[in-house]
Amino acid sequence: MQRRSGAARKYGPVIDRHCHVLPGLDDGAVDVADSLAMARQAQADGIAAICATPHIRHDHDVAIAGIRGRVERLNETLRREGVACRILTGGEVAETEAFALDEAELDAVSLGSGGSWILLEPAPGPLGPSLREAVDHLAACGYRSVIAHPERHPAPDLHARLGDLVRRGALVQATAAMFVEPSTWMVELVELGLVHVLGSDAHSSRHGRPVALARPFERLGAIAGGHVEWMARDAPSAIVSGRPLEVPFEPRT
Repeated sequence: MQRRSGAARKYGPVIDRHCHVLPGLDDGAVDVADSLAMARQAQADGIAAICATPHIRHDHDVAIAGIRGRVERLNETLRREGVACRILTGGEVAETEAFALDEAELDAVSLGSGGSWILLEPAPGPLGPSLREAVDHLAACGYRSVIAHPERHPAPDLHARLGDLVRRGALVQATAAMFVEPSTWMVELVELGLVHVLGSDAHSSRHGRPVALARPFERLGAIAGGHVEWMARDAPSAIVSGRPLEVPFEPRT
């Protein structure tokens, strides 16, 4: 029997819902060897599944219709190489692209193909009204939003804008590496109820952030207390399967 490692020992199967693991597609894994190394990195950390989230953005020529086939081919490679971590479908949808996607495209980039949640990438700079409009548009199409990497958008009104998005049904996903040595600012986001889940946002095994969640969740537990199990296990599982999800805490903004 394979011994579980990392976060899996404490929280059960862990899912990374933000990872650029598909080879040669966007600014993520450069080739299959890189993708394979990322999956092995994830498995060593206790991650059971990864949502492949290529950029759906004007500066990356990603054919949405081809994502599922790419995921299937990578999973076949992982099986052949004896890697247990599996790849799920998804996409990181720029707020400016959300309005242009049709029903089939939204379903194809929904996290885990659960048909319920879209990973939404804010435009550079402070969060603006168009992000709220994108969240509302996706909600009208039957999807809730997971707002990616809020730590990239510091502004005096960040807390208020995130709180508004959460009250509109969105979740906020911070980048896991930010909690290896959490800053006062990141701790404040958690304490205000403005972080719901973590994602690696890893792009390669050769540089940058690793495909790792165990240590960040360990550090997050000291801040989020009893909510960390929901953040590490319950919320990610519900997101990728499309099950109903109720947030056990409110934003305090």
